[in-house]
Amino acid sequence: MKRYGRSRTRTYAVGALALLAAATGCGSGGSGGSGKAAMVATPPAAAQSSGAASGTPAGQAPGATPPAAAPAAGDAAAWTKWNLKPLPPAPAPPADKPVKLQRTGPVPVFSDVKTTDKVVFVTIDDGAEKDPKFVEMLTDLKVPVSMFLTRDIVKDNYGYFKPLQALGNHVQNHTVDHPVMSKIPAEKQKSEICDAQSALTQQYGTAPLLFRPPFGDGANTPTLNTSVQQCGPRAIVLWRESMQIHDMQYQAADQKLKSGDIILAHFRGPKELKGATMTQMFGELLARIQEQGFAVARLEDYIQAPAS
Repeated sequence: MKRYGRSRTRTYAVGALALLAAATGCGSGGSGGSGKAAMVATPPAAAQSSGAASGTPAGQAPGATPPAAAPAAGDAAAWTKWNLKPLPPAPAPPADKPVKLQRTGPVPVFSDVKTTDKVVFVTIDDGAEKDPKFVEMLTDLKVPVSMFLTRDIVKDNYGYFKPLQALGNHVQNHTVDHPVMSKIPAEKQKSEICDAQSALTQQYGTAPLLFRPPFGDGANTPTLNTSVQQCGPRAIVLWRESMQIHDMQYQAADQKLKSGDIILAHFRGPKELKGATMTQMFGELLARIQEQGFAVARLEDYIQAPAS
């Protein structure tokens, strides 16, 4: 979905990138989103370091937060069932979280996590494709993901994502109807985030801690940062790689994963994936990770939520 360079100092300088509607469907009319045509998005140019953030998630239901335990690897037979080689097991979550969020103030913007663990993090956006086989796949393989859901894309079937949540996968905020955030006024930005926050909290029992703007657009603007603060999420999350049906697009010039990278994928089906299924796409993603020797960890296990 996005491609841009990366330096060892992680300045997060990003260039314009083209959305591939057929590959990701992000924001395209066929995605089940807001009906916008595929577009070129200009991602933020100066994301902050992942070490600082702020704020308090509102309305958490007691006991609703999935347990912060090391993801258990699926057994060998499960991987064979899906024609995949097993990933290395993820390490135990660090006691000292690399990303520490604050209760108030500006929220940080990050696209990776500073860690020496040989892990990457998988995030899945939107929610258009609701393939029961994907629930079966994650149940078998026990690969953790973070779900950034768009309210109007998932509201016809909130229940689909609850078995995925029950596996320990967190639900995060991806707006009401997937607009280009920098193109709408501050009050509309706020309603896009706050209304989605309320709906997702009600449906899934825990207020989303993280927010991802559609296309990554406006992530580093003061207006969007203020809107996020007003609605409850305490960080804005971007990505380093994006999955494109059979392969990944990399921001790094060496076209390789790095420890702590956040990977973007989408809930997509054959219409957007040129005939491939959600499970086939996800299998290709896991194969690319396995080839480079990485484990998949749960992003939220590396983030310290604000003190209440």
